[in-house]
Amino acid sequence: MGETIKGLERTHKCAHLGLENLGQEVVLMGWAQKRRDLGGVIFIDLRDISGIVQVVFSAEISKAVFEKAESIRSEYVLAVVGNIVKRDPETVNPNLQTGEIEVKVTQLRILSEAQTPPFYIEEDTDTNEKIRLEYRYLDLRRPDMQKNLMLRHKVAKISRDYFDENGFMEIETPMLTKSTPEGARDYLVPSRVHPGKFYALPQSPQIYKQLLMLSGMDRYFQIVKCFRDEDLRADRQPEFTQIDVEMSFVDVDDVLSINEKLMATIFKETKGIDLATPFLRIPYQEAMDRFGSDKPDIRFGMELVDVSDIVAGSGFKVFADTVAKGGSVRVINAKNSMDKFARRDLDKLVDFVKTYRAKGMAWIVVTENELKSPITKFFKEEEIQAILDKTGAEPGDILMFVADQNQVVYDALGNLRLELAKRLDLIPENEYKFLWVTDFPLLEYDEEEKRYAAKHHPFTSPMEEDIALLDTEPSKVRAKAYDIVLNGVEIGGGSIRIHNTELQQKMFETLGFSKEEAWERFGFLMEAFKYGTPPHGGIAYGLDRLVMLLAGCDSIRDVIAFPKVQNASELMIHSPAQVEPKQLKELHIKSS
Repeated sequence: MGETIKGLERTHKCAHLGLENLGQEVVLMGWAQKRRDLGGVIFIDLRDISGIVQVVFSAEISKAVFEKAESIRSEYVLAVVGNIVKRDPETVNPNLQTGEIEVKVTQLRILSEAQTPPFYIEEDTDTNEKIRLEYRYLDLRRPDMQKNLMLRHKVAKISRDYFDENGFMEIETPMLTKSTPEGARDYLVPSRVHPGKFYALPQSPQIYKQLLMLSGMDRYFQIVKCFRDEDLRADRQPEFTQIDVEMSFVDVDDVLSINEKLMATIFKETKGIDLATPFLRIPYQEAMDRFGSDKPDIRFGMELVDVSDIVAGSGFKVFADTVAKGGSVRVINAKNSMDKFARRDLDKLVDFVKTYRAKGMAWIVVTENELKSPITKFFKEEEIQAILDKTGAEPGDILMFVADQNQVVYDALGNLRLELAKRLDLIPENEYKFLWVTDFPLLEYDEEEKRYAAKHHPFTSPMEEDIALLDTEPSKVRAKAYDIVLNGVEIGGGSIRIHNTELQQKMFETLGFSKEEAWERFGFLMEAFKYGTPPHGGIAYGLDRLVMLLAGCDSIRDVIAFPKVQNASELMIHSPAQVEPKQLKELHIKSS
């Protein structure tokens, strides 16, 4: 290895040893994982980033070394010199990569002593996450955390190599930029030399990468930090990492194709899995109608069924009135679940959908001889039969209905679908299902602001055939936008961009910006468009989310070296923190 400490040169990492090394003298360095003293013989599990090897201290080999080893405790840092020998058959450890050999130690150097850690340095710890994050440097010694970060490194390297081989240049863009509020809140940085003015940390390199296409760079990528001041959850951080991509002279198919091959390369090299390409493509509205989500998990069925046409004229006033007011009535058929859900369980599911703004949930239990439900008495026999036929209902099934405005129905049943899949154990393990969601709405109406907002961002191109609708029915305009979804998690999204000054100005007008406001915020981009802009588009992946799914973790915090918690603080270094009044004065900021 070449590492030298006071005359000792490390020859191997701990887990890089095996039967092929028998008889060799080795120099190893690492941490004491576990110590067993059998009287006259001490066994130490020595750990480094590669894994563990058992080292043996014997009074018969060296009494002085043995006596020194008696002082070793958990997490002491050691350097040992010793000889590789084969373990006795009865002591072979099949659970250890190096379980057939051990190291008989002839020399020992204690490089650093250690206090007893606040938790065991081991895989699959049940230690409270708050403690783990307070002592993150200890948590990162655990093998599973180290594997996660090695996987993250590998994914980044594979991505860099792939893009390099396909003609992309990695180009850095600024961290200190201009605030252009549209979407999440910016993190602001006060300027000392420009009193009263602020930089913003980038929410993405969006504008810069478009300018790079205008600059003739043709194909760009960057693995880059981005910042958003938003409420956090398991798959969000205030600072996160994107694999950012942009291409010139392309349309949707070009961007999707090159990125499918990227995913296929990553999965082949990290998991040994051959992904079938091209990936499934589902238009946004179809995804919402079938799954109640624009990031559907397609590893299982249980799709939403629209029964609005059947119940519109029924005697059940709740359903009929909802349809009359422009809403919908949709249902999930939970197949073979009758024995899994008692009445009290169904009542809890009613409470569950209410958390997604639904007013309630109706249900029908289908048995061999009858339908059990409080609502069937309101329907004609032919209406009931039509519902059963349309949902494919059979004895043992439970039909679960939500009636409301479409978005509420989608949210409630989309999340209920996922909840039922977990409870009914419908989600297969170690299966990876990709798809593209395409044809997103370009705009969504913001009731609070009383204006349209960009569904993705203001630079997304509308479908050419929908441009005329910007003046008449903006809500019906579809975007050349696409998200890539893996197992119900959006791991990336992008679009073909507007490259025409007039169309970009029209977009800003539709979003409620005056010409002056648009030029104040984005004038540099509008000015640049005057000088010849190629058609271009791209995508940005959440590297953290992608690695989380590859590693089989539930939170991106487990694939980030030093993450923040839900209130955006870092527990280890106690950030954010107060600063000296002098620093605030230099930045022209008054402390409250």
